[in-house]
Amino acid sequence: MLSATEVRLVGRRRRSPYSDKQHYHEYILQRIEGYKNSIGRDELLRLGDEAASELQATTEGQFVLTEVLMLESVDRLIMKRLSLRPYRRWRQQFIKLRAAQRTPTHWGLEPHCPLTALLPRLEPEDTALVVGSQAAPTTYLLAAHDATVTFIAADLGCVERVESRMAAEALASLFESYVTQLDQALPEFLSFLNGVDIVVLDPSVLADLSASDRGDLVQDLQARCRPGGIHVLLPTCRAIGPDALRSLYPGWTQDEDPKRRRRSADNRRPEGMVLCKPTCQPDTA
Repeated sequence: MLSATEVRLVGRRRRSPYSDKQHYHEYILQRIEGYKNSIGRDELLRLGDEAASELQATTEGQFVLTEVLMLESVDRLIMKRLSLRPYRRWRQQFIKLRAAQRTPTHWGLEPHCPLTALLPRLEPEDTALVVGSQAAPTTYLLAAHDATVTFIAADLGCVERVESRMAAEALASLFESYVTQLDQALPEFLSFLNGVDIVVLDPSVLADLSASDRGDLVQDLQARCRPGGIHVLLPTCRAIGPDALRSLYPGWTQDEDPKRRRRSADNRRPEGMVLCKPTCQPDTA
Protein backbone atom coordinates (compact mmCIF):
# COMPACT_ATOMS: atom_id res chain seq x y z
CA MET A 1 0.00 0.00 0.00
CA LEU A 2 1.41 3.36 -1.03
CA SER A 3 1.66 6.24 1.38
CA ALA A 4 -0.09 9.51 0.59
CA THR A 5 3.31 11.07 -0.13
CA GLU A 6 4.25 8.30 -2.56
CA VAL A 7 1.00 8.78 -4.46
CA ARG A 8 1.66 12.51 -4.82
CA LEU A 9 5.35 12.26 -5.72
CA VAL A 10 5.57 9.03 -7.68
CA GLY A 11 2.10 8.73 -9.16
CA ARG A 12 2.53 5.08 -10.08
CA ARG A 13 2.19 1.73 -8.39
CA ARG A 14 5.10 -0.48 -7.34
CA ARG A 15 3.19 -3.62 -8.40
CA SER A 16 1.61 -4.25 -11.77
CA PRO A 17 -2.19 -4.48 -11.79
CA TYR A 18 -3.87 -7.73 -12.76
CA SER A 19 -4.35 -8.16 -16.49
CA ASP A 20 -7.77 -8.79 -17.99
CA LYS A 21 -6.58 -12.27 -18.96
CA GLN A 22 -5.82 -13.06 -15.31
CA HIS A 23 -9.25 -11.84 -14.27
CA TYR A 24 -10.84 -13.96 -17.01
CA HIS A 25 -9.06 -17.16 -15.95
CA GLU A 26 -10.08 -16.51 -12.33
CA TYR A 27 -13.68 -15.92 -13.45
CA ILE A 28 -13.73 -19.23 -15.35
CA LEU A 29 -12.16 -21.10 -12.43
CA GLN A 30 -14.67 -19.68 -9.94
CA ARG A 31 -17.64 -20.61 -12.11
CA ILE A 32 -16.32 -24.16 -12.66
CA GLU A 33 -15.60 -24.72 -8.95
CA GLY A 34 -18.98 -23.24 -8.04
CA TYR A 35 -20.72 -25.67 -10.38
CA LYS A 36 -18.82 -28.64 -8.98
CA ASN A 37 -19.83 -27.66 -5.45
CA SER A 38 -23.47 -27.28 -6.48
CA ILE A 39 -23.97 -30.79 -7.85
CA GLY A 40 -24.06 -34.12 -6.07
CA ARG A 41 -21.38 -36.79 -6.08
CA ASP A 42 -23.33 -39.05 -8.47
CA GLU A 43 -23.69 -36.26 -11.02
CA LEU A 44 -20.00 -35.44 -10.71
CA LEU A 45 -19.10 -39.10 -11.36
CA ARG A 46 -21.36 -39.15 -14.43
CA LEU A 47 -19.57 -36.04 -15.65
CA GLY A 48 -16.26 -37.84 -15.20
CA ASP A 49 -17.51 -40.85 -17.17
CA GLU A 50 -18.64 -38.55 -19.98
CA ALA A 51 -15.25 -36.83 -20.04
CA ALA A 52 -13.43 -40.19 -20.13
CA SER A 53 -15.57 -41.37 -23.04
CA GLU A 54 -14.86 -38.20 -25.02
CA LEU A 55 -11.13 -38.47 -24.37
CA GLN A 56 -11.00 -42.09 -25.51
CA ALA A 57 -12.95 -41.25 -28.65
CA THR A 58 -10.81 -38.25 -29.63
CA THR A 59 -7.35 -39.57 -28.73
CA GLU A 60 -7.96 -43.06 -30.16
CA GLY A 61 -5.88 -44.59 -27.41
CA GLN A 62 -2.79 -42.52 -28.20
CA PHE A 63 -2.54 -41.09 -24.69
CA VAL A 64 -2.90 -42.53 -21.21
CA LEU A 65 -5.89 -41.07 -19.36
CA THR A 66 -4.03 -39.22 -16.64
CA GLU A 67 -5.71 -37.33 -13.82
CA VAL A 68 -4.67 -34.00 -15.37
CA LEU A 69 -6.27 -34.86 -18.70
CA MET A 70 -9.44 -35.96 -16.93
CA LEU A 71 -9.67 -32.75 -14.91
CA GLU A 72 -9.15 -30.60 -17.99
CA SER A 73 -11.78 -32.55 -19.89
CA VAL A 74 -14.30 -32.24 -17.04
CA ASP A 75 -13.65 -28.49 -16.85
CA ARG A 76 -14.30 -28.14 -20.60
CA LEU A 77 -17.60 -30.00 -20.26
CA ILE A 78 -18.67 -27.70 -17.41
CA MET A 79 -17.75 -24.62 -19.45
CA LYS A 80 -19.94 -25.94 -22.24
CA ARG A 81 -22.83 -26.65 -19.85
CA LEU A 82 -22.61 -23.19 -18.32
CA SER A 83 -22.25 -21.53 -21.74
CA LEU A 84 -19.35 -19.45 -20.44
CA ARG A 85 -18.44 -16.64 -22.78
CA PRO A 86 -15.14 -16.54 -24.67
CA TYR A 87 -12.58 -13.98 -23.55
CA ARG A 88 -13.42 -11.21 -26.04
CA ARG A 89 -17.13 -11.18 -25.26
CA TRP A 90 -16.48 -11.45 -21.53
CA ARG A 91 -13.97 -8.58 -21.59
CA GLN A 92 -16.47 -6.14 -23.13
CA GLN A 93 -18.79 -6.52 -20.14
CA PHE A 94 -16.02 -6.97 -17.56
CA ILE A 95 -14.39 -3.58 -18.16
CA LYS A 96 -17.67 -1.76 -17.52
CA LEU A 97 -18.52 -3.96 -14.52
CA ARG A 98 -15.12 -3.56 -12.86
CA ALA A 99 -15.23 0.22 -13.32
CA ALA A 100 -18.57 0.25 -11.50
CA GLN A 101 -17.34 -2.16 -8.81
CA ARG A 102 -14.49 0.21 -7.97
CA THR A 103 -16.87 2.98 -6.90
CA PRO A 104 -18.21 3.06 -3.31
CA THR A 105 -21.78 3.76 -4.45
CA HIS A 106 -21.92 0.43 -6.31
CA TRP A 107 -21.89 -1.26 -2.88
CA GLY A 108 -24.23 1.15 -1.12
CA LEU A 109 -21.42 3.14 0.48
CA GLU A 110 -21.30 6.93 0.63
CA PRO A 111 -19.35 8.50 -2.26
CA HIS A 112 -16.89 9.98 0.24
CA CYS A 113 -16.80 7.16 2.78
CA PRO A 114 -13.62 6.80 4.86
CA LEU A 115 -12.13 4.37 2.32
CA THR A 116 -12.51 6.68 -0.68
CA ALA A 117 -9.36 8.71 -0.10
CA LEU A 118 -7.36 5.49 0.41
CA LEU A 119 -8.34 3.83 -2.88
CA PRO A 120 -5.61 5.52 -4.99
CA ARG A 121 -3.05 4.15 -2.53
CA LEU A 122 -4.09 0.50 -2.87
CA GLU A 123 -1.90 -1.85 -4.87
CA PRO A 124 -2.67 -5.33 -6.22
CA GLU A 125 -2.48 -7.99 -3.48
CA ASP A 126 -2.35 -5.54 -0.60
CA THR A 127 -3.69 -7.40 2.43
CA ALA A 128 -6.89 -6.17 4.05
CA LEU A 129 -8.70 -7.38 7.16
CA VAL A 130 -12.38 -6.42 7.55
CA VAL A 131 -13.93 -7.01 10.97
CA GLY A 132 -17.65 -6.88 11.74
CA SER A 133 -20.93 -7.48 9.91
CA GLN A 134 -21.67 -3.83 9.18
CA ALA A 135 -18.29 -3.45 7.49
CA ALA A 136 -19.24 -6.08 4.89
CA PRO A 137 -19.72 -3.65 1.94
CA THR A 138 -16.10 -2.56 2.25
CA THR A 139 -14.94 -6.11 1.50
CA TYR A 140 -16.38 -5.85 -2.01
CA LEU A 141 -14.84 -2.44 -2.63
CA LEU A 142 -11.38 -3.56 -1.49
CA ALA A 143 -11.57 -6.80 -3.52
CA ALA A 144 -12.57 -4.81 -6.62
CA HIS A 145 -9.25 -2.98 -6.23
CA ASP A 146 -7.42 -6.35 -6.24
CA ALA A 147 -6.67 -6.40 -2.52
CA THR A 148 -6.42 -9.75 -0.73
CA VAL A 149 -9.33 -9.49 1.71
CA THR A 150 -10.12 -11.49 4.85
CA PHE A 151 -13.58 -10.91 6.33
CA ILE A 152 -14.41 -11.84 9.94
CA ALA A 153 -17.81 -11.70 11.59
CA ALA A 154 -19.73 -13.49 14.33
CA ASP A 155 -22.88 -13.83 12.20
CA LEU A 156 -22.86 -16.96 10.02
CA GLY A 157 -25.65 -15.63 7.82
CA CYS A 158 -23.69 -12.44 7.09
CA VAL A 159 -20.55 -14.36 6.18
CA GLU A 160 -22.50 -16.63 3.83
CA ARG A 161 -24.13 -13.62 2.14
CA VAL A 162 -20.74 -11.98 1.63
CA GLU A 163 -19.28 -15.19 0.20
CA SER A 164 -22.23 -15.56 -2.18
CA ARG A 165 -22.01 -12.01 -3.47
CA MET A 166 -18.24 -12.19 -3.83
CA ALA A 167 -18.71 -15.24 -6.08
CA ALA A 168 -21.55 -13.63 -8.05
CA GLU A 169 -19.47 -10.50 -8.69
CA ALA A 170 -16.37 -12.56 -9.67
CA LEU A 171 -14.36 -11.15 -6.75
CA ALA A 172 -13.79 -14.31 -4.73
CA SER A 173 -10.34 -15.30 -6.00
CA LEU A 174 -8.47 -13.23 -3.36
CA PHE A 175 -11.07 -13.48 -0.62
CA GLU A 176 -11.44 -15.54 2.55
CA SER A 177 -14.01 -15.34 5.34
CA TYR A 178 -14.35 -16.75 8.84
CA VAL A 179 -17.10 -16.97 11.45
CA THR A 180 -15.73 -16.37 14.93
CA GLN A 181 -16.64 -14.73 18.21
CA LEU A 182 -14.51 -11.71 19.06
CA ASP A 183 -13.53 -11.08 22.65
CA GLN A 184 -10.03 -10.29 23.92
CA ALA A 185 -8.21 -11.10 20.68
CA LEU A 186 -8.61 -12.98 17.42
CA PRO A 187 -8.58 -16.78 17.78
CA GLU A 188 -5.35 -18.73 17.41
CA PHE A 189 -6.36 -20.17 14.03
CA LEU A 190 -6.15 -16.63 12.60
CA SER A 191 -2.50 -16.26 13.59
CA PHE A 192 -1.54 -16.06 9.90
CA LEU A 193 -3.08 -12.57 9.74
CA ASN A 194 0.09 -10.55 10.23
CA GLY A 195 1.64 -7.65 8.35
CA VAL A 196 -1.80 -6.46 7.24
CA ASP A 197 -1.83 -3.28 5.13
CA ILE A 198 -5.32 -2.06 6.05
CA VAL A 199 -7.80 -3.01 8.78
CA VAL A 200 -11.44 -1.92 8.52
CA LEU A 201 -13.25 -2.12 11.86
CA ASP A 202 -16.97 -2.01 12.56
CA PRO A 203 -17.02 -0.72 16.17
CA SER A 204 -20.24 -2.66 16.79
CA VAL A 205 -18.12 -5.73 17.50
CA LEU A 206 -16.79 -3.91 20.59
CA ALA A 207 -20.18 -2.90 21.99
CA ASP A 208 -20.71 -5.95 24.22
CA LEU A 209 -17.12 -6.16 25.45
CA SER A 210 -15.78 -4.84 28.72
CA ALA A 211 -13.43 -1.87 28.53
CA SER A 212 -10.49 -4.19 29.21
CA ASP A 213 -11.44 -6.73 26.54
CA ARG A 214 -12.18 -3.92 24.11
CA GLY A 215 -8.69 -2.54 24.58
CA ASP A 216 -7.12 -5.99 24.21
CA LEU A 217 -8.93 -6.67 20.93
CA VAL A 218 -7.99 -3.30 19.44
CA GLN A 219 -4.40 -3.82 20.55
CA ASP A 220 -4.37 -7.24 18.89
CA LEU A 221 -5.64 -5.74 15.62
CA GLN A 222 -2.99 -3.03 15.85
CA ALA A 223 -0.23 -5.61 16.31
CA ARG A 224 -1.34 -7.42 13.15
CA CYS A 225 -0.98 -4.24 11.09
CA ARG A 226 2.37 -3.56 9.47
CA PRO A 227 4.33 -0.38 10.30
CA GLY A 228 2.79 2.44 8.29
CA GLY A 229 -0.42 0.43 7.88
CA ILE A 230 -3.93 1.85 8.17
CA HIS A 231 -6.89 1.33 10.49
CA VAL A 232 -10.29 2.56 9.28
CA LEU A 233 -12.89 3.01 12.03
CA LEU A 234 -16.36 3.12 10.52
CA PRO A 235 -19.28 5.19 11.86
CA THR A 236 -21.50 2.11 12.12
CA CYS A 237 -22.24 2.07 15.87
CA ARG A 238 -24.12 4.78 17.75
CA ALA A 239 -22.95 3.50 21.10
CA ILE A 240 -19.26 3.55 20.15
CA GLY A 241 -18.17 6.16 17.65
CA PRO A 242 -14.69 6.38 16.12
CA ASP A 243 -13.88 9.38 18.35
CA ALA A 244 -14.49 7.23 21.41
CA LEU A 245 -11.79 4.80 20.25
CA ARG A 246 -9.17 7.42 19.45
CA SER A 247 -7.59 7.11 22.90
CA LEU A 248 -6.82 3.43 22.16
CA TYR A 249 -4.42 4.51 19.40
CA PRO A 250 -1.55 6.33 21.14
CA GLY A 251 1.19 7.26 18.71
CA TRP A 252 -0.99 6.69 15.66
CA THR A 253 -1.54 9.68 13.36
CA GLN A 254 -4.95 10.61 12.03
CA ASP A 255 -5.32 11.04 8.29
CA GLU A 256 -7.37 14.13 7.58
CA ASP A 257 -9.30 14.66 4.36
CA PRO A 258 -10.23 18.38 4.21
CA LYS A 259 -13.16 17.70 1.88
CA ARG A 260 -14.66 15.12 4.24
CA ARG A 261 -14.10 17.43 7.20
CA ARG A 262 -15.99 20.28 5.50
CA ARG A 263 -18.85 17.96 4.56
CA SER A 264 -19.05 16.68 8.12
CA ALA A 265 -19.33 20.25 9.43
CA ASP A 266 -22.02 21.10 6.89
CA ASN A 267 -24.11 17.92 7.13
CA ARG A 268 -23.35 17.05 10.76
CA ARG A 269 -23.21 13.37 9.80
CA PRO A 270 -21.01 10.98 11.76
CA GLU A 271 -17.76 10.39 9.93
CA GLY A 272 -15.32 7.52 10.14
CA MET A 273 -11.71 7.84 11.17
CA VAL A 274 -8.52 6.83 9.34
CA LEU A 275 -5.48 6.19 11.53
CA CYS A 276 -1.92 5.42 10.44
CA LYS A 277 0.40 3.17 12.44
CA PRO A 278 3.84 4.69 13.14
CA THR A 279 6.68 3.31 11.08
CA CYS A 280 9.58 1.49 12.72
CA GLN A 281 12.28 3.70 14.09
CA PRO A 282 15.65 3.36 12.31
CA ASP A 283 18.31 1.30 14.05
CA THR A 284 20.72 3.76 15.65
CA ALA A 285 23.02 1.19 17.23
